[in-house]
Amino acid sequence: MPVKEHRKESEGLEVKLCLIITSDSIHKGLKKDEITPHVSKLVDKFKLKLIKSIIVPNDAEQIVEALNNCLSECDVCLVTGGTGISRKDISVDVVKKLCVKELPGFGEIFRYLTYVRYGSAAMLSRAHACVISDKLVFVMPGSPDAVDLALKEIILPEVRHAVFELRK
Repeated sequence: MPVKEHRKESEGLEVKLCLIITSDSIHKGLKKDEITPHVSKLVDKFKLKLIKSIIVPNDAEQIVEALNNCLSECDVCLVTGGTGISRKDISVDVVKKLCVKELPGFGEIFRYLTYVRYGSAAMLSRAHACVISDKLVFVMPGSPDAVDLALKEIILPEVRHAVFELRK
């Protein structure tokens, strides 16, 4: 079946999203959370529902706990932060341990679009997506620009179709 037909079948599908922000500075209150309101607005534009937002530090146990919490309620979990190469960037590593199916196209497309906008620094991103149980998880950098790029250009236009496929 062609992609257009799959997308048509999934139109109007209710999709619940959760957001996990991994950031020591936001968690400690040293920096304002600009991600949640931005994600909420974007999700609304696509007529989807952001039902939960959790802020955790760069701590593996707390990230897993937040993931389990979100995956019990949501179809899609958006994780921001922890995609770089510093010692504190552990989100991708934590999520990968729980994945049952990888979606390498997300990271590839994200890095390509980042490269087009910003150049070779795109190679430093380990943006990642996978399926955990029967839910989608996207891990993207924590900057508002990166979240905007990932959501507008990749995730939100295709998320209903992806969730539809997972529910088959």
